[in-house]
Amino acid sequence: MKEFSQIQNEAIKDLLYRIADDDLVLGHRNSEWTGIGPILEEDIAFSSMAQDKLGYAQAIYTILNEMGEADPDTLAFNRGAGVSEKIVSENGESEDLFKCCHFVEYPIGEYDFSLMRHFLFDYAEAVRYEMLMHSTFEPLANLAKKFRGEIRYHVMHAHTWIKQLGQGSEESKARMQSALNECFPLALGIFEPSQYEDALIEAGVFPGEDKLREEWLNQIIPVIKEAGLEMPDVDNIEAVYGGRKGFHTEYLKPMLDEMTEVYRIDPSAEW
Repeated sequence: MKEFSQIQNEAIKDLLYRIADDDLVLGHRNSEWTGIGPILEEDIAFSSMAQDKLGYAQAIYTILNEMGEADPDTLAFNRGAGVSEKIVSENGESEDLFKCCHFVEYPIGEYDFSLMRHFLFDYAEAVRYEMLMHSTFEPLANLAKKFRGEIRYHVMHAHTWIKQLGQGSEESKARMQSALNECFPLALGIFEPSQYEDALIEAGVFPGEDKLREEWLNQIIPVIKEAGLEMPDVDNIEAVYGGRKGFHTEYLKPMLDEMTEVYRIDPSAEW
C-alpha cells in the first residue's frame, strides 16, 4: 500500500468523514419514509437505499478506526466522547464535530423535496465513488468498487422518477421544478472545498471537489432537460456552505438526538 505523509493522512481522514457523515445523516433521513411512502414500492425503495447508505457510513467509519480514530459506533453515536465540554452537548454528542453538508440535514419534507434531494445527492455520490475507484488510497478504492452496483441502482431510481414526474401532469412538473429550485443551492454545498484539496489531488487520493462538481453538472443537466425541467442558473446561485467546517443547520442536532437515543440507553446495541 502507498505510504502517505502526515498531512496527506489528515486529508484522507477529512475526506472520509465528509463522505461517511453525509451517508449517515441522509440514510437516517431517508429511513423516515419507512411506512409513509406515497406508494408501497417507494416505501420499500427509500428504506432499502437508506439501509445502503448506513452501510456505506459504517464501512468508512471502519476505515477511520483502522487509521486510529474511534470505533464506528462511537463515531456515529457518541462522537463527543472525550472532547472538551465547551463544544459537546449534554448528551455527549456534538453536531460541531460532524462534516456533513447542509443538504442532507434538512427534514424529509414533502416527497418532491426528498426525491429531488435523492436525485441531486446520489448523482454526486455516484460520480464521487467512480472517481474514488482510481484512488491511490486502496481501502477507499476497494470500497468504491464494492458499492458501485448499489449506487448505480440509486441513480437509476432517481433518474426514472425525475423523468416521469417532470413529464407528468402540470402539477407534478411544477412541484418538481419548485423542488429543484429549492434544492439546488443546498446541493452545491456538497462540493464545499476542503482545506486539504491540494494534498488530496497531489497524492492521487481524490481529484477534488471542483472536478467532482464539474462532472456532476455534466451528468445531471441532460437528465433535467430530458425531464422537461428548467435548469437553475448555476453561475448566479450562491452555494450553501458551512457544514464541512462544522457549522450546521438547526435541523441536525434534533436529528442526532433522535438517532442516538437507543445508543445512549444501551451502548451495547448494534446497528
